Amino acid sequence: MATRARIAVAMSGGVDSSVAAARLVAEGHEVIGLSMRLYTPPGETSRCCSADDLGDARRVADHLGFRHYVLNYEDAFREAVVVPFVREYLAGRTPIPCVACNSHLKFDRMLALARGLGATALATGHYARVEGDGPYRLLKGRDPARDQSYYLYPLGQDALRYARFPLGDMTKAEVRAEAARLGLPVAHKPDSQEICFVPDGDHAAFVERAAGAEAPRPGAVVDLEGREIGRHGGVHRFTVGQRRGLGPLAGPPGTRRFVVDIDAAAARVTVGPRPALLRAGCEIAPVHWVSGEPPAGPLRAVVKIRARHPGAPALVTPTPEGGAVVRFDEPQAGVAPGQAGVFYDGDVVLGGGVIRAATR
Repeated sequence: MATRARIAVAMSGGVDSSVAAARLVAEGHEVIGLSMRLYTPPGETSRCCSADDLGDARRVADHLGFRHYVLNYEDAFREAVVVPFVREYLAGRTPIPCVACNSHLKFDRMLALARGLGATALATGHYARVEGDGPYRLLKGRDPARDQSYYLYPLGQDALRYARFPLGDMTKAEVRAEAARLGLPVAHKPDSQEICFVPDGDHAAFVERAAGAEAPRPGAVVDLEGREIGRHGGVHRFTVGQRRGLGPLAGPPGTRRFVVDIDAAAARVTVGPRPALLRAGCEIAPVHWVSGEPPAGPLRAVVKIRARHPGAPALVTPTPEGGAVVRFDEPQAGVAPGQAGVFYDGDVVLGGGVIRAATR
């Protein structure tokens, strides 16, 4: 049996974090459950860390016999996650709120609190792995269908020193089976499929409600030649690579148009055929290197430009300003500013950052 330790577990009330806690209890550790009460707009119910989710986390803790605390992070979540989310969409970019939540709340505020409680580690239900004894390496989860390392690229050596991912070697089916075997109250609870603070999955409507004085401006939808072919209610309704939801703008039968460019300053959205989506590379800034230090020069890596992207071989060249220029071996479709570009060497996460611009 592993040496007994006090370990805090970030509990969302879902099956993944619950099984992560259960595995640590089974190893003989003293577990402390920590749940975040996050941003909930007036009159709405969040799909993650809602009152029901917090109640589920408490029931799991009671079932497994460990202490559980709720942390009020509403203000911090609003400032670190929700406000940037709205700002990025208004600027024509496509943000990833889960990355900000992981880095600013779980592995910053919550980790600091956990250490203050005497915990030697903070565990989460992410499908990822940490290896090494300093320097530490962040790796993909064993199950490629569930790997969540893409969302954890900002974690550096200080965070990885204390991070534990008990599900890193498991598949989702194995997690569900273990939850059922242990009789956990959340064993059959569905996974959340939407952004946690957007209750109905309609991010555009959320941005419109939250924007206030910065209400989105309507503008033109144009083709590749710049001819206006329609109007839109705001660039926040679009993301580069999008096809669904374009309605008549998607083109007549037999054709397929995609969003290929968004110019927020001009309130202009450009659509075109799929080949027009291809880009030779992208600019990323700032870049977080997991090792803590950028490489001395260009390096070869596989670069993922969105969570479900399989990754593409590329040359990554660090810049003096702390960013990186990525040049793909083969042009990639749907390089969307605001998404993350994450660099891999096999299963190892080298680093990553926010895509600022796609390059031809």
